[in-house]
Amino acid sequence: MIWLLDSLLAGWLLSLMSGPLGSFIVWRRMAYFGDTLAHSALLGITLGFLFDIQLNLAIVLCAVFVALILASLQRQHIIPSDTLLGLMAHTTLAAGLVTLSLVDNVRIDINGYLFGDLLAVDRQDLITMAIGAAIVLTVLSRMWRGLLAASVSEELAQVEGYPVARLRLLFMVMLAVVIAGAMKLVGVLLITALLIIPAAAARPFSKSPAQVAGLATVISMISVALGLGFSYQLDTPAGPSIVLTSSLFFVVSQSAYRLVGR
Repeated sequence: MIWLLDSLLAGWLLSLMSGPLGSFIVWRRMAYFGDTLAHSALLGITLGFLFDIQLNLAIVLCAVFVALILASLQRQHIIPSDTLLGLMAHTTLAAGLVTLSLVDNVRIDINGYLFGDLLAVDRQDLITMAIGAAIVLTVLSRMWRGLLAASVSEELAQVEGYPVARLRLLFMVMLAVVIAGAMKLVGVLLITALLIIPAAAARPFSKSPAQVAGLATVISMISVALGLGFSYQLDTPAGPSIVLTSSLFFVVSQSAYRLVGR
């Protein structure tokens, strides 16, 4: 049962990061942006294998590079932002899949990267995620007010003296760190769901941004525990089981909110 405990701890460490960051994604309406970064992670894995780079580092570097490209391209007014994000998301995902198939000396379980394999987490993964969580939470605590102000209006935040460009870059880097940590746990195709669903479920019952972030973290941690339990009992994939559990929380929260409102 030690392996199950390791998986639970890894999922909870991920929840500590994904709860607050997912709240900012919901507030800033950046779900497509997060999806694009998640899809680019597979290209990062390919580059890591090709150039013999540590995989988590390769994923972070690739995600940050794609984020910078998106930030520069979104300044143009020829292609709509949602079209640009969809183009980049599927292009990077396809490039990663094609490149992996062309590398002869690499044999990996592609399903593990697409859908995650939380039960394969080891102690090295736990240490890496603990370090990542400590860094992300420290940066978030220091940049919380600035990120909130920029989420409301980047122009007003700049007038108030916040370094908007630096805050945007820091947010992209933190998101890339979370994606690198979540890759092995829930996979490329489900990372964004784990970021936005708990935050969306927490939103109706929170009176402040801090409450949204805190409640989203709690919902995410409970979803991880219940999803792992369902996966163990029913022999289902761990990542999809966790996402489905958090989706149930969302349905219940929306239903309860409507009933209370009436």
